[in-house]
Amino acid sequence: MERVTGIGGFFFRASDPEGLAAWYRDRLGVDPVPQTYEQEPWVQQAGATAFAPFDQGSEMIGPPEKTWMINFRVDDLDEIVDQLRSAGETVDVDPERYPNGRFAVLRDPEGNGFQLWQPMSPA
Repeated sequence: MERVTGIGGFFFRASDPEGLAAWYRDRLGVDPVPQTYEQEPWVQQAGATAFAPFDQGSEMIGPPEKTWMINFRVDDLDEIVDQLRSAGETVDVDPERYPNGRFAVLRDPEGNGFQLWQPMSPA
């Protein structure tokens, strides 16, 4: 069976697309889609990717009007949390270390929730 090889893009609506793209670039290092052939696209590192539909009432995704949540892999959760907090962002770090790593959650300027995940082997 032929399979997809990864996620090629993540597309969503925003009231201020340019401002939100700049926020993701400045806060998380996710470069926006190139506007010329000379610009390089953001390239993610190879790694595990979860693909998991959740029940309509899931509190993990956030309020009912929010229908998606993205999870970004990071190398050092503590370092990026410090960086984000220094920039004025509110980040909630889950104190538990799970068998697959550590997590933090936050919201972008438009209220979209997302996770940061530092993959780790079981403790």
